[in-house]
Amino acid sequence: MTTTTVTGRTEDLSLLERAPAAADESWRALRILSEFVDGFDALKSVPPAITVFGSARVTEADPMYAAASAFGAAAARAGFAVITGGGPGIMEAANRGCHDAGGISIGCNIELPYEQKLNPYVDLGIDFRYFFVRKTMFVKYAEGFVVFPGGFGTLDELFESLTLVQTGKVMHFPVVLIGSSYWSGLDDWLHDRVLAEGKVGEEDLAIFRVCDTPEDALAHIAGVLARRGLVTDPSDQPHVAPHKSDAQ
Repeated sequence: MTTTTVTGRTEDLSLLERAPAAADESWRALRILSEFVDGFDALKSVPPAITVFGSARVTEADPMYAAASAFGAAAARAGFAVITGGGPGIMEAANRGCHDAGGISIGCNIELPYEQKLNPYVDLGIDFRYFFVRKTMFVKYAEGFVVFPGGFGTLDELFESLTLVQTGKVMHFPVVLIGSSYWSGLDDWLHDRVLAEGKVGEEDLAIFRVCDTPEDALAHIAGVLARRGLVTDPSDQPHVAPHKSDAQ
């Protein structure tokens, strides 16, 4: 397990800044390539996984911490690994549930302007400098996304996943939002404004499902995977076939 310590300036910041005209940044492409290679090598042998997103600011006193832990445990018992951003809050809870249930708990940590350590429940931890490389790992090695309440980062990950499904970059990829009281306002806005104005279609809003319990979330994922032929009987604990090729 590794940790990332940064004081103020990150590689993402350096990449996204406009460089002086005389600067040669071609070397950075090699660093990015090496980060992809490291991620692929580290994760290529993991079983099918579910990626869990949610706020890093949630504490153990929040009911969503317990829900995320319960989901991680249920996923592990169903034969899935669990992938998170490796940090605190919801990420820690999902890793914790998976780890304690004997599953493979994975954390994809990111370099930030402040120190973020991998939580202690990560079995396989990887550090990334670049958000876009890390996001690739979240998708490539997962069979679905489960999204707990969160802030800007969680919303970014949610809408990127919806866009990937909408545009056919990943196929039949279940996306579940847990906590109807938290997500209902967004769900209503998407229906009452975005859909009503023709910005999306009915089929686009069917990409995601809002659930209130870890059991319902896992059942929905199993149902979607059954239609892809990856689960033999969605009424049982999922039995997952070899890893998908849709997003690779």
